[in-house]
Amino acid sequence: MPSEFDLIEKFFTRPPRAGSAVLLGVGDDCALFAPESGMQLAVSSDMLVAGRHFFPDADPFFLGHKSLAVNLSDLAAMGARPLAFTLALSLPEANESWLSAFSQGLLQLADRFDCQLVGGDTTRGPLNICITIFGEIAAIDALRRDGARVGDDIWVSGTLGDARLALAALQQDVALDTGELRSAKERLDAPQPRVALGLALRGVATSAIDISDGLTGDLGHILKRSYVGARLDADSLPIGSALARQPLELQHRFALAGGDDYELCFTAPVTMRDKVHAASQTAKVSVTRVGAIEAEPGLRLFDAHGTPMSLTLSAFDHFAS
Repeated sequence: MPSEFDLIEKFFTRPPRAGSAVLLGVGDDCALFAPESGMQLAVSSDMLVAGRHFFPDADPFFLGHKSLAVNLSDLAAMGARPLAFTLALSLPEANESWLSAFSQGLLQLADRFDCQLVGGDTTRGPLNICITIFGEIAAIDALRRDGARVGDDIWVSGTLGDARLALAALQQDVALDTGELRSAKERLDAPQPRVALGLALRGVATSAIDISDGLTGDLGHILKRSYVGARLDADSLPIGSALARQPLELQHRFALAGGDDYELCFTAPVTMRDKVHAASQTAKVSVTRVGAIEAEPGLRLFDAHGTPMSLTLSAFDHFAS
């Protein structure tokens, strides 16, 4: 039976890359790394729990990818450049086949963003994955939640709702054909963190957040921190390709409050529209203007004709039943 240290050495240990911010990685009591002079650290943690955030029999390769992707998405929302991350992993058993696939998914994504694994912990217990990620950004460039201003446009990257549709299909609440399920499940299993867009929006966006718990809930965090309100044009939302084949009411519900999209929602002055589109082209990801920031507190929904909409929506809540 391999020991904890054998598993770490075999699946998760790599030498620091020459010229990177990482000076000492896995294998000591602490990692050592240094951001560039004049930069600040951006730090975020996310925990994924079997049975709560993913199915216990989830494909380990995609689980490794998603575990890091959701953390990279937090850096993207701040406009931060990834540096390094730690991994705390609780496992029911030391299954080398599972660990091999998990580490491949995790480290392939890490390599794409030059984000190095620098330490962590492993133990026996219920399957639980916790990653803490570190990035760097100049303080003046950080895309915080408290910067939205009255009159700003509200934008969303990519498309919304397919991940929630996949979950509904897996829970047998919605019937999808094989192609639709494959397309939707890719968005659920392998979200693509919009790091390049976050970097390109520095100096352009006034606030940003990643859409993890649903657009209305996450935008609500911006509204609360910025002391403003907003209107959303529900029929202008960028709907995922699989969800677009579903009834309009389901499209609205899953795109507005589905969660697991890991796209960016951000605000920017009307005068910055050309620069927003330039950032979109630089990052090679679409952006859609979906509403506007208003002075009146609260979030109001309208259809394509400007008629107010009344939908019962609730963002994902980790402590809800």
